[in-house]
Amino acid sequence: MTNEKFEAVVEETLDSIPDQFWDELDNVLFAVSDEPDDEQRNSAEDWNSVKEGDELLGLYEGTPLTERDSFYGTGELPDVITIFKGPHERCFGDGTDEDNNNDELIDQIRRTVIHEIGHYFGNDDETLAAMGY
Repeated sequence: MTNEKFEAVVEETLDSIPDQFWDELDNVLFAVSDEPDDEQRNSAEDWNSVKEGDELLGLYEGTPLTERDSFYGTGELPDVITIFKGPHERCFGDGTDEDNNNDELIDQIRRTVIHEIGHYFGNDDETLAAMGY
């Protein structure tokens, strides 16, 4: 899958988020990266990441909404949600057919984006799994 197509799937997923959730996303950035770096791999835990085997598909770095106190917002760097292209392609195919489509890969990219947004809102993996993410 081309970088442009991968990023477009992430953007389309973000565009599909209902306004009531989008309006609550505060001080958070979204990024796409080819591969996680060592620091990202080391910070990935069950509460803030999506993994497939040993592959890190997505990572939420920040303070979940449910853990922010009255002092939050006095100089914190933005939270970051990163979606990793290489691990998605290795686990779910690279989408190299003539139309650059792979439904399984596209579905998993969307699931990863929503899963990481769920971590931002303070949902744990058990809750997200029960919701299908």
